[in-house]
Amino acid sequence: MRLRVISSRNEISSLNPNEKAVHMAFRASNVDFLNLMQRCPRLRIIQVPPSYRKTMSNAIQVFLEMQGIDMLEGDVWGHRKDLDEYFTVDDGTLEEIRALVAGGASAEEVADQIQKKARIGSELIKYIAKSKMTA
Repeated sequence: MRLRVISSRNEISSLNPNEKAVHMAFRASNVDFLNLMQRCPRLRIIQVPPSYRKTMSNAIQVFLEMQGIDMLEGDVWGHRKDLDEYFTVDDGTLEEIRALVAGGASAEEVADQIQKKARIGSELIKYIAKSKMTA
């Protein structure tokens, strides 16, 4: 799984329209979220840092939910944008999440176990676990 890291509002216009998961590494305005949704109609996940999530308007969160886009809180620890535009959740971690879900673990239990090993936000782990439960 790959999240496209967006570090400024200027990058939104140059995004691939097929992006499904992004991490907003800047304090985005409501207009930025709307521009992002217009540019990437297949978008399913927007991840924002915890400090940004606290200052976001409820209106945009409700609007994103209505569009079927999940707003997740989390960081991309250790990611260097100058080396790669994408933060990647490695296949081993995805396989481990899949195995825990298949073993009957809840999304919360999976998040607790995986977060100890991988530097991934708990909300992203829960999202992946829930998507594997329904798949």
